[in-house]
Amino acid sequence: MARGRKRLPAGPREARIESLSHDGRGVARIAGKVTFIDGALPGELVTFRYTGRRRSRDEGSVLEILQAAPERVAPRCDSFGRCGGCSLQHLDPAAQIEAKQRLLLEQLRRIGAVEAQRLLPPLTGPLWGYRHKARLGARFVKGKGRVLVGFRERHSGYIVDMQRCEILHPAIGGRMTELAELVQSLRICRSVPQLEVAVGDGVAALVFRHLEELDPGDRALLEDFGRRTGLHIYLQPGGPDSVHLLWPERSQLGYRLPEFDLELLFLPTDFTQVNEALNRKMVRQALELLDCGPRQRVLDLFCGIGNFSLPLARMAGEVVGVEGDAALVQRARDNARRNGLHNVEFHVADLAQEIDCYSWA
Repeated sequence: MARGRKRLPAGPREARIESLSHDGRGVARIAGKVTFIDGALPGELVTFRYTGRRRSRDEGSVLEILQAAPERVAPRCDSFGRCGGCSLQHLDPAAQIEAKQRLLLEQLRRIGAVEAQRLLPPLTGPLWGYRHKARLGARFVKGKGRVLVGFRERHSGYIVDMQRCEILHPAIGGRMTELAELVQSLRICRSVPQLEVAVGDGVAALVFRHLEELDPGDRALLEDFGRRTGLHIYLQPGGPDSVHLLWPERSQLGYRLPEFDLELLFLPTDFTQVNEALNRKMVRQALELLDCGPRQRVLDLFCGIGNFSLPLARMAGEVVGVEGDAALVQRARDNARRNGLHNVEFHVADLAQEIDCYSWA
């Protein structure tokens, strides 16, 4: 006989929030038991309802803020609270950085037994429209009678009914309704589960994952959307290797690191940093801290397409980049060749295993 679910406590409860969890939920202790409360911030007094109970912890959702934290701000996005795309829009940006830094230091201390000896000033960038990479869900929702395109809801697999996204690059974030209407116009609209977003310097692309073959009419609709919006359209009928360009005839995604006179090209499904402005600052600071010279050899693990390896090759005598994804390694090699760098080499290896056996280690 199946064991029944524990009945949730009825009615609103009151809690004082002590801290913030890694996923942006308020943490309270009620009768000695940890309770994670969606929508609550440290220092606040709230009423909430229980949404789940487990042996080690409970879960809840805010009903009313009785005493608000001074760092609480009004979320900019209408979908905040439901959407899983971001979790801290209700917290002042400076306080967000402090919270993330505190969580990182706690994790280093608890898991790695590492104590930070010096804290550098945090790197900051644009608050809105900064996200250059994302994966959006698409689904025909029978109850609404239409297709939804967007991020998934927090704690569920449902797609958020959203008209715009404030954190996505404006070329995409302002077109959520258009994207939903486009997918709905396709004959195979119920077989398009996912859209991948990739933005480079001056180019924004969409990859449409489709589980059925597109007929000429569907292809024409996607091509026309690309022409009207300037978005480059890719198709993905199968796995990652099946991604190919539909419109225009040629497409080139890339980003520059001007301080190092570099341009890195990538494909829309490649891993790249989501925040271009922060990435430039991050690369600059990493190289300043390394302060390597022409007599030094540098090993860059999880090198991707060469985001750190290639700038390092401008300074070090020799650079070795290692990555588990063979396609990314090929992209890194191509980027080195395009930028005229001959003192850097790239290798494929499973970095979850010991690396002492490799000649480059």
